[in-house]
This record gives sequence, C-alpha cells and structure tokens, in this order.
Amino acid sequence: QVQLVESGGGLVQPGGSLRLSCAPSGSIFRMYAMGWYRQAPGNQRVLVATITSGGTTNYADSVKGRFTISRDNAKNTVYLQMNSLKPEDTAVYYCNQGGPTHGYWGQGTQVTVSS
Repeated sequence: QVQLVESGGGLVQPGGSLRLSCAPSGSIFRMYAMGWYRQAPGNQRVLVATITSGGTTNYADSVKGRFTISRDNAKNTVYLQMNSLKPEDTAVYYCNQGGPTHGYWGQGTQVTVSS
C-alpha cells in the first residue's frame, strides 16, 4: 500500500515563501515520477510541477520562475519550493506519485496566500 504524506502548507503573505514536502512510503521512490497538483475552491485539480525519476522537471506556466520542484532519493522525499507567492496560488496542494490517471495521491495540504 503506497501512502503519500504532505507537509509544509500554511498561511503566508503575498510575496512570501513556503516549502512543501511529500514522503511516499510503500514504494521504490527513486523509480517513480512525482508531481504536485493544486485545487482551488470551485476549480478542477491542475498540474503545478512534475519531476521524473531522472530529475527532468516540468512546470505550469503560472508558476514558472517562482516554484521549484526537487527530489531527494536518499530521503524518499519530493519538495516544492514556492517563492513570490500570490493570492491566486491559494489552493489545496496534492502530491502525486506515478501520474494523475493511475497514480497515488496524498491527502493534500492547504496553502493560503493572504494579507
């Protein structure tokens, strides 16, 4: 049974930073692509960033230059560093392993950007 546990969400002012972490268990972490998705109220869940097992990254246009996804295979952890946060980044952020169609999801962590 694969379980993904996210942490690091919270309330931050516009322009601030947060770092999200996700530590899957029950799988061989280094073999899988990992991703972060987000869902704002009333909206669908959308891609934020992905990283392949080899370290290739991909970002949504809305976060390019502000967010960085990374992985530490020794710690079985994927990170999302979020800088220059905007109110429109407010959402529940979900960690994903193995792709959005057939992969596994975490429970989500709330990120609120507000003054």
